[in-house]
Amino acid sequence: MNSQVQDSVIKTIQSLDKELRDISLKIHDDPELGNHEYHAYELLTEYLEKKGFKVTRQAAGLETGFIAEFSNDTLARRVGFCCEYDALPGIGHGCGHNLITIQGLACALTTKALMEQNLVQGTVVLFGTPAEESTSGKIDFVKKNILQSKVDCAMMLHPFARDGLYVRMLALDSLDVEFFGKASHAGMAPWNGVNALDALMQGFDNIGMLRQQTLSSNRIHGIIKKGGESANVIPAYASAHFYARSVTKAQLEELKVKIENCFKAAALATGCDIKLAWGPKGPVEDVFMNDALTGRYKYYMEQEGVRFKPREEEENEMGASTDMGNFSYAVPSIHPAFGLYVQAENHTKEFTKAARTIEAHNYTLRASKCLALTAAEVLLDDALYERIVQDFKKGKPQ
Repeated sequence: MNSQVQDSVIKTIQSLDKELRDISLKIHDDPELGNHEYHAYELLTEYLEKKGFKVTRQAAGLETGFIAEFSNDTLARRVGFCCEYDALPGIGHGCGHNLITIQGLACALTTKALMEQNLVQGTVVLFGTPAEESTSGKIDFVKKNILQSKVDCAMMLHPFARDGLYVRMLALDSLDVEFFGKASHAGMAPWNGVNALDALMQGFDNIGMLRQQTLSSNRIHGIIKKGGESANVIPAYASAHFYARSVTKAQLEELKVKIENCFKAAALATGCDIKLAWGPKGPVEDVFMNDALTGRYKYYMEQEGVRFKPREEEENEMGASTDMGNFSYAVPSIHPAFGLYVQAENHTKEFTKAARTIEAHNYTLRASKCLALTAAEVLLDDALYERIVQDFKKGKPQ
């Protein structure tokens, strides 16, 4: 790597330190749920415009989605980064999306600085992707072909308790289940009723038995949303919301059929009608880590003293799910985990607290520097880019 490029990346990130810390805290201290990240959206779009980016608001038809672009050569390669800024209900930023916001900013601004100094040629795009925790905004960017038309590869970092490269991020889909029965007096004439709650409970039991006959890497979990109005009335309506997860999107499709049959069988046994509705956008896909890109990020992190577990060990560790998976099947992508080195897991109040610390901020900027250097290589190194493309074309090992 050209020493001028390295020096520029380091100096730019150092110069942004206080600004990014301020943005991180403002987002952390005002947690907003998916598709309602109005404060974060205004903060980020105004900031990026002031920094000289061309900003498209309400991108992909999302009220709080945006695209920020800068180019010094529209015919050269294009790299993309992502910001996430939604919070979790009752927990706040328990997945560290305030840190994900600033890693995206740091990488985009650093790459822009390289272009302004004519140290690299190309285009940098920052995608503001709402509602990662709920309605998966990145899917909209992919379905509308916005991602594919804007960049040649996409990258982002995610905070976890520990560093990781190939931790499995599972494919996911959500299911709304509704049973329709017939109300009746539970004491006087229960035989005249058709119990929708019984159907739902039988469906739950069927799911429980299915777990023994499905892959140990599959995940099925749900809640009852509606179970009746009165213990003295046979429930005519009951509903639930479920998530299904699998290591690959192909395995997920197989699992979904079995889950549907569990609930259909319960409807048949109880005489209820049933309505099943999977997520309207389609599934969140598993993350397809591009090996060539991953290798360069790993190199730079190791230069910082970070050590990763062997790949085969990491791939046996089950992660959560992310709509970055949908990006990864559309363009070559990576989604490494950077460690906060805390005794707390994501989606907990303890992780929310950790995501606000100065230590977490510093770890974020360290990883951002390594990702920005990776992006610079993509723009500079034709041989690397060819390996990236070939890795993508080969497809994900099954």
